Amino acid sequence: MPGGSREIRPELVSMNGLPQFSLDGKVAVVTGSSRGIGRAIAEGFARAGAGVVVNGRDPKAIQTVADAIAAAGGKSLAMRADVTKGADIQRLIDATAATFGRLDIIVNNAGISPYYKPAETMTEAEWDEVTGVNLKGVFLCCQAAGRVMIAQQSGRIINMSSIAGQIALPRLVAYSSAKGAVNQLTRVLAAEWAPHQILVNAIAPGYIGTDLTKGLRENPKRLDALIRQIPLGRLGNPTEVVGAAIYLASDAASYVTGHILEIDGGWTAL
Repeated sequence: MPGGSREIRPELVSMNGLPQFSLDGKVAVVTGSSRGIGRAIAEGFARAGAGVVVNGRDPKAIQTVADAIAAAGGKSLAMRADVTKGADIQRLIDATAATFGRLDIIVNNAGISPYYKPAETMTEAEWDEVTGVNLKGVFLCCQAAGRVMIAQQSGRIINMSSIAGQIALPRLVAYSSAKGAVNQLTRVLAAEWAPHQILVNAIAPGYIGTDLTKGLRENPKRLDALIRQIPLGRLGNPTEVVGAAIYLASDAASYVTGHILEIDGGWTAL
């Protein structure tokens, strides 16, 4: 009965937790995972049992993360790729398949927000730079991973959006526009690829303490004004995004697709 209660299956519950959240035997690519939210998700996936491909543009940085995962007993591969270049993405997906034999999960986390300026002063080159990573890159990664997942008839795609895709954040016009488009991309692909058992969802964080928000955090006046907008009264931590990613990647979310999950301390509830 839709929306009604259902019996809890004993085989899904154990003394040590809920096994439907396990990623044992799964293979995940996490783009932009040399630091911040991406690194936290990559390491969280590894702890949940997945083999993880760590991606970024800095070979040394991604190797550091891959080595940390391996040192903790996980399976990892460092793979440099620029998400704005289709050939790079194809090499990333091909290397994943060659190393692990499959691709179950991709988290499209790579993103940039280098400009905080009025819309009328943004240059064409700046617009292209921001949307190239935050929108074009997400689509190209979805497309390349989707082809593999269609052949498998299974897969999970998690796009990293932002509350900027749902509410107006002045002086972030290109970033906000790209994230709004990512939300719609997520919904369209969820509907289009559902017959192939590919689930497509997005996570929309609020302000998280990463390198992306470093400038904001170093400006006491702006930081204080921002925190007043957040019901929980603080910025988030990258590790506070990991549980949502594991959930969406796991069997626990087997009936969830086309959803935008906000992790924002209550900002968008206002």
